[in-house]
Amino acid sequence: MSSIPVIAIDGPTASGKGTVAQRVAARLGYHYLDSGALYRLAALSALRGGASLADETAVAIQARAMTVRFAGERIFLGEDEVSNAIRAEEVGNSASRIAALPAVRQALYDLQLGFRQAPGLVADGRDMATVIFPDAALKVFLTASVEARAQRRYKQLIEKGFSASMADLLKDLAERDARDTNRAVAPLRPAEGAHLLDTSDMTADQAVDQVLNWYAGRAS
Repeated sequence: MSSIPVIAIDGPTASGKGTVAQRVAARLGYHYLDSGALYRLAALSALRGGASLADETAVAIQARAMTVRFAGERIFLGEDEVSNAIRAEEVGNSASRIAALPAVRQALYDLQLGFRQAPGLVADGRDMATVIFPDAALKVFLTASVEARAQRRYKQLIEKGFSASMADLLKDLAERDARDTNRAVAPLRPAEGAHLLDTSDMTADQAVDQVLNWYAGRAS
């Protein structure tokens, strides 16, 4: 498995890492893993199943029992398409909370490793390069200012038909950044040797080109 190349792209919420990772995967013909979606799916499963998010064991059991299927941009939990449902702010905030629970992270660990298939994988998340794929061929830490991320998140929510408030988004992003960077288990941080990419003033295509240039030049 270690011979199958991985590009690991980490970063905070709404930094654009998902869009960049998807486009890099498409350009290379690689598989794609949205690890954040797995945590959102676990959160949605817990919420739907009535499990308290404070009950680490119950949430981990729900996560381990999930049947997840990715079909292009469509995401299924069991037989239900939940592509939009997992993008709701309540689910996102819940995902950030349960991501700090060691038992939940362990429950999803093997699931993530299974996405490493030939010819290669582009994985995005918060600990792809530090925990899940520490041997990744290329490690990227992608970020943007809180203001730029809030604008992107606002546009994304409006386009999907959700109501949104810029003030609330700024507050939520700041709180989630604090939780993700300060949690005891797998805190959000750049991996050793990771390329840092600030996309505050970049288009998605510019960011994709930069990642591909780094990947092409990794052996030089």
